[in-house]
Amino acid sequence: MARLVAVHGIAQQSKGSEVLRQEWSAPMRDGLHQAGAQLADDELAFAFYGGLFRGAEYVRSGGDQRAPLDESGFDEELWAQMWRSAAESQPGRVFSPDDTVRGTPAAVQAALNALSRLPFFAGVAMDLARGNLTQVRRYMREPAIRLAAQESVNAVVTSQTQVLVAHSLGSVVAYEALHRYAAEPHWAHITTLVTLGSPLGIRQLIFDALDPAPSDGQGRWPVLLQRWINISDDGDVVALEKKLASRFGDRVVDIRIDNGATAHDIAPYLTAAATGKAIASGLR
Repeated sequence: MARLVAVHGIAQQSKGSEVLRQEWSAPMRDGLHQAGAQLADDELAFAFYGGLFRGAEYVRSGGDQRAPLDESGFDEELWAQMWRSAAESQPGRVFSPDDTVRGTPAAVQAALNALSRLPFFAGVAMDLARGNLTQVRRYMREPAIRLAAQESVNAVVTSQTQVLVAHSLGSVVAYEALHRYAAEPHWAHITTLVTLGSPLGIRQLIFDALDPAPSDGQGRWPVLLQRWINISDDGDVVALEKKLASRFGDRVVDIRIDNGATAHDIAPYLTAAATGKAIASGLR
């Protein structure tokens, strides 16, 4: 029975829970090893919601997946915020949108061109990156997808589950699921949330649109949790707000690590000693 449930981020639509197990298990065990802990195969489960984004809404062109245009402005604003974050963290590599489009929103294509300079996007077709990032908008704006993603977590949580480890958009899914299913008996022993490369702190687009909604500018603390450890890399442009304690209160422990050029990738997050220690803190 799963003592730990992992929740993936964006761009996993062509995979499945067993593929994710292969990609997460070894680096997670390496991180746990550094903390003097271990986890058996049957104690680890994966929530998979990526399949929700694999469908007819994507039109293949030249091997890339192109998403429909977003007329709401959500995607444009998210790319602009990522661009600004990248410019602040790597000013020698990425110029600021404020230097070129002062007073106006940054166009998506301009943001793509600027961000393509980062090792973060090395080897990734920018059209594909753009299509994958629309998954954030679709989760936040489409109630059916939002509920189905959270249900994918509920489906693998058991009465033995103690820790949720969530990456990228998965941290939003896990956070909201912790609230939605807090009264369910099989969730009762979850005490620890570990978020990796989390976009939970992005104002307006994500933080202010959370369910439950923040109160007086403060995010709601999930009642089940005894500890919440948030881990980010300075170069991770998805984790725009590195200090989630500023959004959810001082009980959040914010830790910064260095993932090198692969700032948002799951493997370096999981192999970090800090992540292993954070996960181990919730395994009893």
